[in-house]
Amino acid sequence: MSFTKSLWVFILFLSFSVRGSFILVPMDDTTQQNHLKAYGITFWCLDKNYKASWLLNYRGGSFLLPDAPEIRKECQIRGVSFEIISDAEQVSILNQIASPSQNMESVLLEKAPKIAVYTPKGKKPWDDAVTLVLTYAEIPFTAIYDEEVLSDQLLLYDWLHLHHEDFTGQYGKFYGAYKNVPWYIDQKKESEALAIKLGYPKVSQEKGAVAKKIRDFVIGGGFMFAMCSATDSFDIALAADGLDICEAMFDGDASEGNYQSKINYNNSFAFKDFTLERRPEIYEFSDIDMTTKRKIPMEKDYFTLMEFSAKWDPIPSMLCQNHTQLVKGFMGQTTAFDSELIKSNVLVMGSCELNGEARYIHGQKGKGMFTFYGGHDPEDFQHQVGDPPTVLDLHANSPGYRLILNNVLFPAARKKKMKT
Repeated sequence: MSFTKSLWVFILFLSFSVRGSFILVPMDDTTQQNHLKAYGITFWCLDKNYKASWLLNYRGGSFLLPDAPEIRKECQIRGVSFEIISDAEQVSILNQIASPSQNMESVLLEKAPKIAVYTPKGKKPWDDAVTLVLTYAEIPFTAIYDEEVLSDQLLLYDWLHLHHEDFTGQYGKFYGAYKNVPWYIDQKKESEALAIKLGYPKVSQEKGAVAKKIRDFVIGGGFMFAMCSATDSFDIALAADGLDICEAMFDGDASEGNYQSKINYNNSFAFKDFTLERRPEIYEFSDIDMTTKRKIPMEKDYFTLMEFSAKWDPIPSMLCQNHTQLVKGFMGQTTAFDSELIKSNVLVMGSCELNGEARYIHGQKGKGMFTFYGGHDPEDFQHQVGDPPTVLDLHANSPGYRLILNNVLFPAARKKKMKT
Protein backbone atom coordinates (compact mmCIF):
# COMPACT_ATOMS: atom_id res chain seq x y z
CA MET A 1 0.00 0.00 0.00
CA SER A 2 1.37 3.39 -0.97
CA PHE A 3 2.17 6.02 1.64
CA THR A 4 -0.60 8.32 0.34
CA LYS A 5 -3.19 5.56 0.45
CA SER A 6 -2.09 4.55 3.94
CA LEU A 7 -2.38 8.16 5.05
CA TRP A 8 -5.95 8.39 3.73
CA VAL A 9 -6.93 5.15 5.49
CA PHE A 10 -5.42 6.48 8.72
CA ILE A 11 -7.31 9.80 8.38
CA LEU A 12 -10.57 7.96 7.61
CA PHE A 13 -10.08 5.70 10.64
CA LEU A 14 -9.28 8.71 12.81
CA SER A 15 -12.38 10.57 11.66
CA PHE A 16 -14.61 7.63 12.58
CA SER A 17 -12.93 7.19 15.94
CA VAL A 18 -13.39 10.82 17.03
CA ARG A 19 -16.87 11.31 15.62
CA GLY A 20 -19.43 11.08 18.39
CA SER A 21 -22.19 8.53 18.40
CA PHE A 22 -24.05 9.87 21.43
CA ILE A 23 -24.84 13.12 23.19
CA LEU A 24 -24.57 13.09 26.96
CA VAL A 25 -26.56 15.83 28.69
CA PRO A 26 -24.98 15.97 32.16
CA MET A 27 -27.20 16.94 35.09
CA ASP A 28 -24.66 17.33 37.89
CA ASP A 29 -24.17 20.55 39.84
CA THR A 30 -20.91 21.68 38.21
CA THR A 31 -21.33 20.92 34.50
CA GLN A 32 -24.91 21.70 33.47
CA GLN A 33 -25.55 25.41 32.93
CA ASN A 34 -29.33 25.05 32.49
CA HIS A 35 -30.89 22.04 34.20
CA LEU A 36 -34.47 23.07 33.45
CA LYS A 37 -34.05 23.48 29.70
CA ALA A 38 -32.20 20.13 29.60
CA TYR A 39 -35.55 18.44 30.29
CA GLY A 40 -37.01 20.39 27.39
CA ILE A 41 -34.26 19.11 25.09
CA THR A 42 -34.98 15.51 26.10
CA PHE A 43 -38.72 16.02 25.61
CA TRP A 44 -38.04 17.62 22.21
CA CYS A 45 -36.00 14.57 21.16
CA LEU A 46 -38.81 12.21 22.17
CA ASP A 47 -41.29 14.38 20.29
CA LYS A 48 -39.05 14.02 17.21
CA ASN A 49 -39.15 10.21 17.61
CA TYR A 50 -35.58 9.92 18.88
CA LYS A 51 -35.01 7.43 21.68
CA ALA A 52 -33.41 8.69 24.87
CA SER A 53 -32.13 7.14 28.08
CA TRP A 54 -32.38 8.56 31.59
CA LEU A 55 -29.23 7.63 33.50
CA LEU A 56 -30.55 7.50 37.05
CA ASN A 57 -28.06 8.69 39.69
CA TYR A 58 -25.32 9.09 37.07
CA ARG A 59 -24.02 12.65 37.30
CA GLY A 60 -27.25 13.97 38.75
CA GLY A 61 -29.58 11.98 36.49
CA SER A 62 -28.08 12.70 33.08
CA PHE A 63 -29.72 12.08 29.72
CA LEU A 64 -28.20 10.03 26.90
CA LEU A 65 -29.33 11.06 23.42
CA PRO A 66 -28.32 9.95 19.92
CA ASP A 67 -25.84 12.23 18.20
CA ALA A 68 -27.53 14.24 15.47
CA PRO A 69 -26.74 17.72 14.11
CA GLU A 70 -30.22 19.03 14.92
CA ILE A 71 -29.95 17.88 18.54
CA ARG A 72 -26.54 19.56 18.93
CA LYS A 73 -27.96 22.74 17.40
CA GLU A 74 -31.01 22.68 19.67
CA CYS A 75 -28.81 22.30 22.76
CA GLN A 76 -26.72 25.27 21.64
CA ILE A 77 -29.78 27.42 20.93
CA ARG A 78 -31.32 26.66 24.32
CA GLY A 79 -28.09 27.02 26.29
CA VAL A 80 -27.98 23.40 27.46
CA SER A 81 -24.57 21.90 28.23
CA PHE A 82 -23.77 18.65 26.42
CA GLU A 83 -20.87 16.33 25.71
CA ILE A 84 -20.19 14.26 22.60
CA ILE A 85 -19.17 10.72 23.49
CA SER A 86 -18.07 7.76 21.40
CA ASP A 87 -19.54 4.26 21.24
CA ALA A 88 -16.77 3.04 23.52
CA GLU A 89 -17.46 5.77 26.10
CA GLN A 90 -21.18 5.01 25.99
CA VAL A 91 -20.52 1.30 26.59
CA SER A 92 -18.21 2.17 29.49
CA ILE A 93 -20.84 4.42 31.11
CA LEU A 94 -23.59 1.80 30.71
CA ASN A 95 -21.31 -0.90 32.13
CA GLN A 96 -20.62 1.28 35.15
CA ILE A 97 -24.35 1.90 35.62
CA ALA A 98 -25.18 -1.81 35.26
CA SER A 99 -22.72 -2.85 37.97
CA PRO A 100 -24.55 -4.34 40.99
CA SER A 101 -22.32 -2.25 43.24
CA GLN A 102 -23.68 1.02 41.79
CA ASN A 103 -27.05 2.51 42.75
CA MET A 104 -27.69 3.54 39.14
CA GLU A 105 -29.94 2.47 36.31
CA SER A 106 -30.47 3.32 32.66
CA VAL A 107 -34.15 3.81 31.83
CA LEU A 108 -35.32 3.98 28.22
CA LEU A 109 -37.58 6.92 27.41
CA GLU A 110 -39.82 5.98 24.53
CA LYS A 111 -42.53 8.54 23.78
CA ALA A 112 -43.24 12.13 24.75
CA PRO A 113 -46.33 12.19 27.00
CA LYS A 114 -49.30 14.37 26.08
CA ILE A 115 -49.56 17.01 28.80
CA ALA A 116 -52.60 18.86 30.12
CA VAL A 117 -52.57 21.62 32.71
CA TYR A 118 -55.80 22.20 34.62
CA THR A 119 -56.02 25.95 34.91
CA PRO A 120 -58.76 28.58 34.72
CA LYS A 121 -59.26 30.42 31.46
CA GLY A 122 -58.79 33.90 32.93
CA LYS A 123 -55.76 33.46 35.14
CA LYS A 124 -55.56 35.48 38.31
CA PRO A 125 -52.58 37.72 39.19
CA TRP A 126 -50.46 34.98 40.74
CA ASP A 127 -48.59 32.43 38.68
CA ASP A 128 -48.56 28.66 38.58
CA ALA A 129 -45.12 27.09 38.95
CA VAL A 130 -45.82 24.19 36.58
CA THR A 131 -47.14 26.37 33.75
CA LEU A 132 -44.16 28.64 34.33
CA VAL A 133 -41.52 25.90 34.13
CA LEU A 134 -43.15 24.06 31.21
CA THR A 135 -43.11 27.31 29.26
CA TYR A 136 -39.50 28.02 30.25
CA ALA A 137 -38.34 24.49 29.35
CA GLU A 138 -40.26 24.77 26.05
CA ILE A 139 -42.33 21.67 26.77
CA PRO A 140 -45.71 21.84 24.99
CA PHE A 141 -48.91 21.52 27.00
CA THR A 142 -52.63 22.14 26.62
CA ALA A 143 -54.59 24.21 29.12
CA ILE A 144 -57.90 22.61 30.08
CA TYR A 145 -60.55 23.35 32.67
CA ASP A 146 -63.90 22.10 33.93
CA GLU A 147 -65.71 21.93 30.60
CA GLU A 148 -62.97 19.79 29.04
CA VAL A 149 -62.69 17.53 32.09
CA LEU A 150 -66.43 16.94 32.37
CA SER A 151 -66.67 16.16 28.65
CA ASP A 152 -64.09 13.37 29.05
CA GLN A 153 -61.28 15.12 27.19
CA LEU A 154 -58.76 13.84 29.76
CA LEU A 155 -58.72 10.68 27.63
CA LEU A 156 -56.55 12.61 25.16
CA TYR A 157 -53.70 13.07 27.66
CA ASP A 158 -51.13 11.03 29.57
CA TRP A 159 -50.22 13.56 32.27
CA LEU A 160 -52.30 16.10 34.14
CA HIS A 161 -51.24 18.92 36.41
CA LEU A 162 -53.70 20.48 38.81
CA HIS A 163 -53.53 24.23 39.17
CA HIS A 164 -53.61 25.68 42.71
CA GLU A 165 -57.29 24.91 42.77
CA ASP A 166 -59.98 24.49 45.42
CA PHE A 167 -62.04 21.40 44.63
CA THR A 168 -64.26 21.87 47.71
CA GLY A 169 -66.22 24.87 46.37
CA GLN A 170 -64.98 27.29 49.04
CA TYR A 171 -63.15 29.61 46.59
CA GLY A 172 -59.72 28.88 48.01
CA LYS A 173 -60.80 29.90 51.54
CA PHE A 174 -59.89 33.48 50.56
CA TYR A 175 -63.12 34.77 52.14
CA GLY A 176 -61.59 36.17 55.33
CA ALA A 177 -59.04 38.42 53.64
CA TYR A 178 -60.48 39.08 50.18
CA LYS A 179 -64.30 38.88 50.32
CA ASN A 180 -64.66 42.57 49.37
CA VAL A 181 -61.92 42.61 46.74
CA PRO A 182 -63.13 42.82 43.09
CA TRP A 183 -61.15 39.80 41.84
CA TYR A 184 -62.64 37.56 44.54
CA ILE A 185 -66.20 38.77 43.82
CA ASP A 186 -65.66 38.25 40.07
CA GLN A 187 -64.15 34.79 40.60
CA LYS A 188 -67.16 33.72 42.67
CA LYS A 189 -69.62 34.98 40.04
CA GLU A 190 -67.72 33.32 37.20
CA SER A 191 -67.54 30.00 39.07
CA GLU A 192 -71.26 30.07 39.83
CA ALA A 193 -72.11 30.86 36.21
CA LEU A 194 -69.90 28.02 34.97
CA ALA A 195 -71.47 25.54 37.40
CA ILE A 196 -74.98 26.49 36.23
CA LYS A 197 -73.90 26.25 32.59
CA LEU A 198 -72.56 22.75 33.21
CA GLY A 199 -75.77 21.66 34.94
CA TYR A 200 -74.87 21.92 38.63
CA PRO A 201 -76.78 24.06 41.16
CA LYS A 202 -73.69 24.60 43.31
CA VAL A 203 -69.99 25.17 42.61
CA SER A 204 -69.09 22.58 45.24
CA GLN A 205 -71.09 19.92 43.34
CA GLU A 206 -69.53 20.89 40.02
CA LYS A 207 -65.99 20.83 41.47
CA GLY A 208 -66.74 17.50 43.13
CA ALA A 209 -67.77 16.08 39.76
CA VAL A 210 -64.50 17.38 38.25
CA ALA A 211 -62.50 15.74 41.06
CA LYS A 212 -64.20 12.40 40.37
CA LYS A 213 -63.43 12.66 36.64
CA ILE A 214 -59.77 13.28 37.51
CA ARG A 215 -59.88 10.32 39.90
CA ASP A 216 -61.16 8.13 37.07
CA PHE A 217 -58.40 9.43 34.78
CA VAL A 218 -55.78 8.26 37.27
CA ILE A 219 -57.45 4.92 37.97
CA GLY A 220 -57.55 4.31 34.21
CA GLY A 221 -53.78 4.74 33.89
CA GLY A 222 -53.16 8.49 33.88
CA PHE A 223 -50.42 10.38 35.72
CA MET A 224 -51.51 13.24 37.97
CA PHE A 225 -49.28 15.89 39.54
CA ALA A 226 -50.62 18.44 42.00
CA MET A 227 -49.11 21.27 44.01
CA CYS A 228 -50.18 23.49 46.90
CA SER A 229 -53.93 23.55 47.63
CA ALA A 230 -54.79 21.28 44.69
CA THR A 231 -53.37 18.39 46.75
CA ASP A 232 -55.44 18.43 49.95
CA SER A 233 -58.56 20.09 48.47
CA PHE A 234 -58.69 17.32 45.85
CA ASP A 235 -58.56 14.59 48.49
CA ILE A 236 -61.08 16.43 50.69
CA ALA A 237 -63.53 16.73 47.77
CA LEU A 238 -63.31 12.98 47.14
CA ALA A 239 -63.68 12.08 50.82
CA ALA A 240 -66.63 14.48 51.24
CA ASP A 241 -68.46 13.28 48.13
CA GLY A 242 -72.21 13.73 48.67
CA LEU A 243 -71.75 15.96 51.75
CA ASP A 244 -72.36 19.70 52.03
CA ILE A 245 -69.25 21.02 53.80
CA CYS A 246 -69.66 24.63 52.58
CA GLU A 247 -71.00 27.43 54.77
CA ALA A 248 -73.67 29.86 53.59
CA MET A 249 -71.28 32.55 52.26
CA PHE A 250 -69.95 29.98 49.79
CA ASP A 251 -73.08 28.24 48.53
CA GLY A 252 -76.12 30.05 49.96
CA ASP A 253 -77.10 27.56 52.66
CA ALA A 254 -75.69 26.07 55.84
CA SER A 255 -73.34 23.11 55.84
CA GLU A 256 -74.55 19.62 56.69
CA GLY A 257 -74.78 18.89 60.38
CA ASN A 258 -71.95 16.83 61.88
CA TYR A 259 -70.34 16.36 58.46
CA GLN A 260 -66.93 15.57 59.95
CA SER A 261 -68.17 12.18 61.18
CA LYS A 262 -69.41 11.33 57.68
CA ILE A 263 -66.11 11.85 55.85
CA ASN A 264 -65.14 8.72 53.89
CA TYR A 265 -61.34 8.45 53.96
CA ASN A 266 -61.46 5.38 51.71
CA ASN A 267 -62.23 7.71 48.80
CA SER A 268 -59.13 9.89 49.18
CA PHE A 269 -55.84 9.24 47.38
CA ALA A 270 -53.18 10.14 49.94
CA PHE A 271 -54.62 11.34 53.25
CA LYS A 272 -56.53 9.76 56.14
CA ASP A 273 -58.13 10.80 59.44
CA PHE A 274 -57.94 14.52 58.72
CA THR A 275 -60.17 17.12 60.36
CA LEU A 276 -61.71 19.85 58.22
CA GLU A 277 -61.43 23.53 59.12
CA ARG A 278 -65.04 24.68 59.49
CA ARG A 279 -64.42 28.40 60.05
CA PRO A 280 -64.89 30.23 56.73
CA GLU A 281 -62.60 33.11 57.71
CA ILE A 282 -59.61 30.80 58.28
CA TYR A 283 -57.32 30.39 55.27
CA GLU A 284 -57.02 26.62 55.66
CA PHE A 285 -58.91 23.52 54.52
CA SER A 286 -57.92 20.99 57.16
CA ASP A 287 -55.16 19.83 59.49
CA ILE A 288 -53.41 18.03 56.60
CA ASP A 289 -51.43 21.20 55.90
CA MET A 290 -48.51 22.13 58.17
CA THR A 291 -48.38 25.89 57.40
CA THR A 292 -49.69 27.08 60.77
CA LYS A 293 -48.21 24.16 62.74
CA ARG A 294 -44.60 24.48 61.61
CA LYS A 295 -42.08 26.72 63.38
CA ILE A 296 -39.22 26.69 60.90
CA PRO A 297 -37.31 29.90 60.10
CA MET A 298 -36.69 30.65 56.42
CA GLU A 299 -32.93 30.13 56.65
CA LYS A 300 -33.43 26.58 58.00
CA ASP A 301 -36.32 25.60 55.77
CA TYR A 302 -34.98 22.72 53.68
CA PHE A 303 -36.25 19.23 52.91
CA THR A 304 -34.30 16.10 52.10
CA LEU A 305 -34.98 13.82 49.14
CA MET A 306 -35.07 10.14 49.99
CA GLU A 307 -32.67 7.75 48.30
CA PHE A 308 -34.20 4.79 46.53
CA SER A 309 -32.74 1.78 44.75
CA ALA A 310 -32.52 2.83 41.11
CA LYS A 311 -32.48 -0.79 39.92
CA TRP A 312 -35.41 -1.97 42.05
CA ASP A 313 -37.47 1.20 42.45
CA PRO A 314 -36.93 3.19 39.25
CA ILE A 315 -40.11 5.29 39.56
CA PRO A 316 -39.34 7.06 42.87
CA SER A 317 -35.71 7.20 41.75
CA MET A 318 -36.77 9.06 38.60
CA LEU A 319 -38.99 11.40 40.58
CA CYS A 320 -36.13 12.26 42.97
CA GLN A 321 -33.37 12.81 40.38
CA ASN A 322 -31.42 15.93 41.29
CA HIS A 323 -27.97 17.43 41.66
CA THR A 324 -28.54 17.76 45.41
CA GLN A 325 -30.50 15.84 48.04
CA LEU A 326 -31.20 18.99 50.04
CA VAL A 327 -33.91 21.21 48.52
CA LYS A 328 -34.82 24.70 49.69
CA GLY A 329 -38.29 24.85 51.25
CA PHE A 330 -41.06 27.18 50.11
CA MET A 331 -44.51 28.00 51.38
CA GLY A 332 -48.02 27.96 49.94
CA GLN A 333 -51.60 27.68 51.08
CA THR A 334 -50.67 24.03 51.52
CA THR A 335 -46.98 24.10 52.41
CA ALA A 336 -46.39 20.54 53.61
CA PHE A 337 -48.29 17.47 54.77
CA ASP A 338 -48.69 16.12 58.30
CA SER A 339 -46.94 12.74 58.16
CA GLU A 340 -49.42 11.24 60.63
CA LEU A 341 -52.24 11.83 58.14
CA ILE A 342 -50.62 10.14 55.12
CA LYS A 343 -51.89 6.68 54.16
CA SER A 344 -49.44 3.82 54.70
CA ASN A 345 -49.39 2.86 51.01
CA VAL A 346 -48.20 6.34 49.97
CA LEU A 347 -44.47 6.89 49.52
CA VAL A 348 -42.83 9.89 51.18
CA MET A 349 -40.06 11.04 48.82
CA GLY A 350 -39.08 14.30 50.52
CA SER A 351 -39.37 15.36 54.15
CA CYS A 352 -38.13 18.06 56.51
CA GLU A 353 -35.78 16.66 59.13
CA LEU A 354 -36.57 19.42 61.63
CA ASN A 355 -40.22 18.46 62.14
CA GLY A 356 -40.79 15.31 60.07
CA GLU A 357 -43.34 16.92 57.74
CA ALA A 358 -43.71 15.43 54.25
CA ARG A 359 -43.10 17.77 51.30
CA TYR A 360 -43.14 15.42 48.33
CA ILE A 361 -45.21 12.21 48.16
CA HIS A 362 -46.18 9.64 45.54
CA GLY A 363 -48.69 6.86 45.20
CA GLN A 364 -50.55 4.52 42.89
CA LYS A 365 -54.29 4.48 42.28
CA GLY A 366 -55.67 1.80 40.02
CA LYS A 367 -53.50 1.66 36.90
CA GLY A 368 -52.26 5.23 37.32
CA MET A 369 -50.06 7.27 39.65
CA PHE A 370 -50.12 10.59 41.46
CA THR A 371 -47.54 12.91 43.00
CA PHE A 372 -48.32 15.66 45.53
CA TYR A 373 -45.79 18.46 46.07
CA GLY A 374 -46.33 20.96 48.89
CA GLY A 375 -45.82 24.70 48.42
CA HIS A 376 -46.56 27.22 45.68
CA ASP A 377 -43.30 28.25 43.96
CA PRO A 378 -39.94 26.53 44.55
CA GLU A 379 -38.03 29.80 44.11
CA ASP A 380 -40.38 32.16 45.96
CA PHE A 381 -40.36 31.40 49.69
CA GLN A 382 -43.66 33.08 50.54
CA HIS A 383 -45.56 33.98 47.39
CA GLN A 384 -48.31 36.56 47.93
CA VAL A 385 -51.41 37.27 45.85
CA GLY A 386 -50.44 39.83 43.22
CA ASP A 387 -46.70 39.15 43.37
CA PRO A 388 -44.93 39.11 39.98
CA PRO A 389 -44.04 35.71 38.50
CA THR A 390 -40.65 34.19 39.16
CA VAL A 391 -38.06 34.81 36.42
CA LEU A 392 -36.68 31.35 35.74
CA ASP A 393 -33.64 32.62 33.87
CA LEU A 394 -32.40 33.52 37.36
CA HIS A 395 -33.10 29.97 38.61
CA ALA A 396 -32.11 27.76 35.67
CA ASN A 397 -30.52 25.23 38.04
CA SER A 398 -33.34 25.12 40.61
CA PRO A 399 -33.53 21.76 42.46
CA GLY A 400 -37.12 22.49 43.47
CA TYR A 401 -38.23 23.08 39.88
CA ARG A 402 -36.34 19.96 38.76
CA LEU A 403 -38.74 17.86 40.83
CA ILE A 404 -41.65 19.20 38.78
CA LEU A 405 -39.91 18.30 35.51
CA ASN A 406 -39.01 14.83 36.79
CA ASN A 407 -42.75 14.22 37.02
CA VAL A 408 -43.35 15.59 33.53
CA LEU A 409 -40.79 13.25 31.98
CA PHE A 410 -41.27 9.99 33.86
CA PRO A 411 -44.45 8.89 32.01
CA ALA A 412 -42.19 8.56 28.94
CA ALA A 413 -40.27 5.72 30.60
CA ARG A 414 -40.69 2.10 29.71
CA LYS A 415 -42.75 0.81 32.58
CA LYS A 416 -41.25 -1.35 35.32
CA LYS A 417 -43.17 -2.43 38.37
CA MET A 418 -42.26 -0.55 41.54
CA LYS A 419 -41.04 -2.88 44.27
CA THR A 420 -41.39 -0.58 47.26
